[in-house]
Amino acid sequence: MERLTIDIPEEKSSQVKQILKELGVIIEPGKKKNISEVRRKLANISVWSDEDLKVFEK
Repeated sequence: MERLTIDIPEEKSSQVKQILKELGVIIEPGKKKNISEVRRKLANISVWSDEDLKVFEK
């Protein structure tokens, strides 16, 4: 089975979903992201100094 993400114009959404369901496609609701969780994860990203990056030049 493959996963497909598509953008459907709002005025055609119900028609497209009905056709896809008739074809046996499983429609999952979109996932809402918790913005505070995303911000917390971004805050934990470390910053590398030029000295840290010299290791990769060798």
